[in-house]
Amino acid sequence: MPPFKPVHAAAFAEGRRLREASRTRRRMRRGRKRTAHRPPPPLMVLGILFLAAAASAAMVALFTLAVAGAFIVVNAAPVLIVAALIATHGRRHTALRRGGAPGTAPIPARPAARPDPKAVWRRARDRFHALRGEYAAFECDAMQVLRLPALADVSVPSTARFVDAFAEAQALETDAYPPREHATSFVSAVDRAERSWKAAREAADRIRLSGLSPAERSTVERVIKLLTTARDSDSDPERLAAYSRARLELGKLDRAGVIHMPRPAEVALDAAARGALPA
Repeated sequence: MPPFKPVHAAAFAEGRRLREASRTRRRMRRGRKRTAHRPPPPLMVLGILFLAAAASAAMVALFTLAVAGAFIVVNAAPVLIVAALIATHGRRHTALRRGGAPGTAPIPARPAARPDPKAVWRRARDRFHALRGEYAAFECDAMQVLRLPALADVSVPSTARFVDAFAEAQALETDAYPPREHATSFVSAVDRAERSWKAAREAADRIRLSGLSPAERSTVERVIKLLTTARDSDSDPERLAAYSRARLELGKLDRAGVIHMPRPAEVALDAAARGALPA
């Protein structure tokens, strides 16, 4: 190729540069067109659909929670208002009872009604009559004495305390309402008699026949069987024989100091034995 003049060579070089720039721009435009029309990959489509579904579900859940919360608030508002009013009233009432708020006077406590002294004395008298009847029933029943011999033995401390308390209450008893000081002493004596009777019975129930020797215990059990036979038998001769043997054995136990049979129980046995005799 023949050499160009410097002026022509510069023009040729500028033209070549412009052609190369034009080709470069055309390639870039074609690349952008191919990129713009390329379809998105399948995983991207699935991801977009999943995100859209999750967003829809979240919106539905939020809407449901908002509706439920509004429903609960609307329905619970009256209950909450009533509870608040009750609590406020209770606090106000308590404050007034304890001295009240500043500027308010406390509600005076209602004084307790004083018991009627005559009514207290009458109730104590009724209780003493019931106790006396229970004690008399025990002393008249040889079977009970044999089962709880400690309750008829004043050498037992609990029984001695009851006998003393019972005697004190009996000494203070009156038919009509006495002076107040006397009535108060009687009520206190009845209270002590009732407590000591309960304690004496509990002690006798624990002791029973444990303080007797085997031979003495066997004799007591034999007398109990004889008295049971005499009480339940329909045969007069059998009843008479049972009472006679029981009275004989009881006499031996009493003389030996094993069983302290009260006098009312002996009288009851004699009366029962006489009743067993044929007419």
